Amino acid sequence: MDAIITVDERQHVVVFNAAAERIFRCPASEAIGGPLDRFIPERFRAAHRGHVEHFGATGTTVRRMGGNVELYGLRTDGKELPIEASISHAKVGGKELFTVVLRDISTRISSAAEIERSHRQLSDLYRQMHEVREGERMRIARELHDELAQWLTALKMDVSWLAGRLPQGDDRLQDRIERMKQLVDTTVTSVRRLAQDLRPAMLDDLGVVPAIEHLLHQFSERSGIVVGLDTSTGDIEFKEPLASAVYRMVQEALTNVARHSRATEVRVTLRVKDDELTVSAWDNGGGISAAALQGGKSLGILGIKERARTLGGDADIRAAPEGGTVVEINVPMTQFRGTGARA
Repeated sequence: MDAIITVDERQHVVVFNAAAERIFRCPASEAIGGPLDRFIPERFRAAHRGHVEHFGATGTTVRRMGGNVELYGLRTDGKELPIEASISHAKVGGKELFTVVLRDISTRISSAAEIERSHRQLSDLYRQMHEVREGERMRIARELHDELAQWLTALKMDVSWLAGRLPQGDDRLQDRIERMKQLVDTTVTSVRRLAQDLRPAMLDDLGVVPAIEHLLHQFSERSGIVVGLDTSTGDIEFKEPLASAVYRMVQEALTNVARHSRATEVRVTLRVKDDELTVSAWDNGGGISAAALQGGKSLGILGIKERARTLGGDADIRAAPEGGTVVEINVPMTQFRGTGARA
C-alpha cells in the first residue's frame, strides 16, 4: 500500500517500488536514476532538498516528514496529490541512502472534507429546526395564554354567575358548582404552566436574565434544590437566536441535574468578557461519569453541545474537582453584534 522511494546522496532515485509506480503513475524504469525533484511540486523542491540534507547531518535514523505542514507529491501527468511520509537514513557500502515511505491520503482528505461538509449541513439543519421549533412553541404558547386561558376565565365567570342564581338550600348543587370552579382554576393554572414551559413570556418581554431567574425559582420550588445565579453581562441585550438558545441550554442543564445528579445545590453563572459569553452551571451532585461523557447517548448533553456549535461556540461538560458536574458554554459575541446582541 505504501510507496517506497530510496535516493542517494545526490537525491537521485535508486529504488522505486510498485506502489510508487501506481501512485505517481510512472514506471520504475523511468524513475530510477532520475532526480527525486520530478515527483515534488516545484514550490516545495528547495525546502525538501534542504530538509533531506539537514536530516542526514543530524544522524537521526527515522523521522516523520512535514510535521504540521501539508505534503504534496507530483504525478507524471502534472497533478498533485496529498501525501503522508516518513524518511529514514542509512549507510550501505559506504554510500548514504535516504528512503522515503509515503502514502497517498487523497481519499482520507476528501472523506474528511465530506464529513465536515455533512456536519455543516447538519448544523445548519439543526439551527433551522431550532428556529422553527421555537417559533412553533411561541405560537402555541400565545394561543394557550391568549385564547384558551381567556375562554376558561369566561367559563369561570359563567359558573360564578350560575352559582349566584341557584336556589338556596340545595347543597348538592352548591357542592357541584364549587367543584366546577376549582376544576376551572386548576385547568387555568395548568394552561399557564404549559404556556410558560413552551415559551416563557418573560423571555420576550424582559430578556434572558429575568427569564433564567424565574426558571431557577421554579426549578428550586419543584425540586427542593438550592439555586444561585451570578450575572455579569453589562448592558448587553440578548436577542434571537442567542436568547432562546442560552435559555434552553440552561434549562437542559437543570433538567439533567434534576434527573441524574442527586444534588442539593446548583449555581448558574452568566458572564460577558472580552466579547465572549460564558454560561456555566455547577451542581454538587455525584458528578458525571466518564462513560456518560464518552458514550454519546445522553440527548441532553448532545443538545447542549449542538446548540453551542450552532452559535459558533462550544460546550464542555466535565466532573468538577470539588465534586459534582460543571457545564460550561462559551459563545463569541462578535457575530451577534447588531443581530443577536447589542450593547
